[in-house]
Amino acid sequence: MPAPVLEPERAPAQDDAREAGRQALFEMIDDGFCIIQFIDGPDGPLSDYMHIEANSGYERHTGIKGIVGKTVFDVAPDDGRQWVKIYGDVLEHGAPIRFERSFSEVGRFIEVSARRVEPKSLGQVAVLFRDVTNRKRAEAEIRASEKLARESERRVGLALEAGAIVGTWVWDVPRDVFTVDAALASAMGLREVTELGDLKLDDLVENVHPEDKPRLISDIEAALREGGSYFDQFRVLREDRKYHWIEASGRVELNAHGKSESFSGVLMDVSRRREVEAERDRVTAELFRLNETLERRVSEQTAALMAREEELRHAQKMEAVGQLTGGLAHDFNNLLAAVAGSVEMAGARLSERRLDEIGRYLSAARNATSRAANLTQRLMAFARKQTLAPRPTDVVKLCAGMVDLVQRTVGPHIELRTTADATPWLSLVDQNQLENALLNLCINARDAMPEGGSLTIHLSNQSMARTKAKSMGLEAGDYLRIRVSDTGSGMTAEQIDRAFEPFFTTKPMGEGTGLGLSMVYGFAQQSGGAAEITSEVGAGTVVSLYLPRSFEAVEVEQDAEERGDTELAAAPEKTVLVVEDEVLVRMVVVDALRDRGYSVLEAGTAAEALEALARTPQVDLLLTDVGLPRGMNGRQLAEAARAELPGLKVVFVTGYDESAALGGELPAADVEIVQKPFDLDVLIGRVGELINPV
Repeated sequence: MPAPVLEPERAPAQDDAREAGRQALFEMIDDGFCIIQFIDGPDGPLSDYMHIEANSGYERHTGIKGIVGKTVFDVAPDDGRQWVKIYGDVLEHGAPIRFERSFSEVGRFIEVSARRVEPKSLGQVAVLFRDVTNRKRAEAEIRASEKLARESERRVGLALEAGAIVGTWVWDVPRDVFTVDAALASAMGLREVTELGDLKLDDLVENVHPEDKPRLISDIEAALREGGSYFDQFRVLREDRKYHWIEASGRVELNAHGKSESFSGVLMDVSRRREVEAERDRVTAELFRLNETLERRVSEQTAALMAREEELRHAQKMEAVGQLTGGLAHDFNNLLAAVAGSVEMAGARLSERRLDEIGRYLSAARNATSRAANLTQRLMAFARKQTLAPRPTDVVKLCAGMVDLVQRTVGPHIELRTTADATPWLSLVDQNQLENALLNLCINARDAMPEGGSLTIHLSNQSMARTKAKSMGLEAGDYLRIRVSDTGSGMTAEQIDRAFEPFFTTKPMGEGTGLGLSMVYGFAQQSGGAAEITSEVGAGTVVSLYLPRSFEAVEVEQDAEERGDTELAAAPEKTVLVVEDEVLVRMVVVDALRDRGYSVLEAGTAAEALEALARTPQVDLLLTDVGLPRGMNGRQLAEAARAELPGLKVVFVTGYDESAALGGELPAADVEIVQKPFDLDVLIGRVGELINPV
């Protein structure tokens, strides 16, 4: 068996010695030193690098500890991409670079040298750097000092050209010798010009204003300590016994030991300038005072204008109310005349025992009542106060069922068409109110086409993005669009802008209340949708309703034959408590229920109803008006009654939107809402459905 081949052993001691020597060499370098290894990063291949070696100088010159193993984004998250670009160019092109740059993350300025570690395939760059922050600060200070010197020189030059300099001085500080000219002596109020060679600082400042002298001496002492530019302003008493403003501008030169060598400068008389500044301050203060006065006057005038505007708005409201009441009075008077006349004629025929004609007059009174109810519905829709019962609705089927009614309403001279895109969505809407809205739009279209024309009702699906929906005050989502278009006279831009306004109408007084389009607009908004108008004079009008899409199926309703007489028949043992403060309404409802075989209790207030419940605990259904006087409303009464009779069914009757009183919730399975004025058969039917569910 042959002997195994043994590989020569490595000399770990030699490797360790070599590495120790290499590290010692790094540590001999006072500057910071590191080797960076490029790696893949946030922007793709080689878009980051890691520090794989560093000497102790790295920490001295950056203040960063434990740099080895950290990436550039660990130490410079904001500036990392710039460092990657700089060193990436070195790696790519192999050309060494030298530059100075701010290391913002550590608040230092560094001088950097970098070169690629060959070969390029290693992906490494060696970086040598040092902290030069102090040098940079010194350079900045020198530049600032030079700038001040240049500025002072410029000021002196300008002053000399303008003749503003009134004296110069040179102070040999170590010898404490002043050299001044006669102009300076005069400017400082010195009397004996012959003593110029023997002047001391105390002599020069002798006539300085007592209030300015301590500050002036302190500023001079500070300039002697710190060196550099000097600037001051103070007042001096002169031979004319007046104080003049003097501006001193000079420079203190320091020797190598930081001691002041010389202090030279010029004096300028700035009395005139100070006077101008004082006048400017006075004028500014006056302007400020006038501005405050102006603001007060503007505020008063604005308040007056707002008051007049409020008066105008009130007048416009009264005009609108007048227009509304005029139209309503005309319509209601006609309807009341029809009701009163029909009832009177029915009474007359009854007294004459001509019973076969009574039905015609009662039918006319009922028709007028229905029209009056429709008018109040339009008013409440305009005010967004109608009670809606939205449910999934097949609007295609609804429109098909309205064709005969609309055609009879608009007349044979107008061609009516109903069209739809493929498979229109269901809509969540109150069916009765939608029928009223569509009928109103068709009537408006008819009035715009007195000579005849074409009227089209078109249904389409509309998915609205956020921008479009926001412009219409809607949430983004799916809507069913109902477009009612005509070929009539059209509308002007002003009429379109005002079309949905309350009481606005183009019809003469008494022929319209201005509530038709307002009702449509209010109904659409209350339903969670919107309405818009597009029109052109002579080219017809398009009114579009956007109604929310329903994702629920349409409820299947039983036909009247399938229901049979369940609405009209009732078991005698069923008891209904009727609570209504209007005596005539209560009388009619009680009589109608008793005619259907119900046992009926009645009350005019919630308190009376609770007393009746206490006397007769076996009550199957509470039928109550929502708006009750003197205490509890209908909702509160129902809650109190249900606390005693948990299974009690409730029918709310309301002539107004009292959703707040109802709690703003959809009716529960054992609760119904009927709106006034109501059809007695409908009301009795709702009672029967709750007491005797199918």
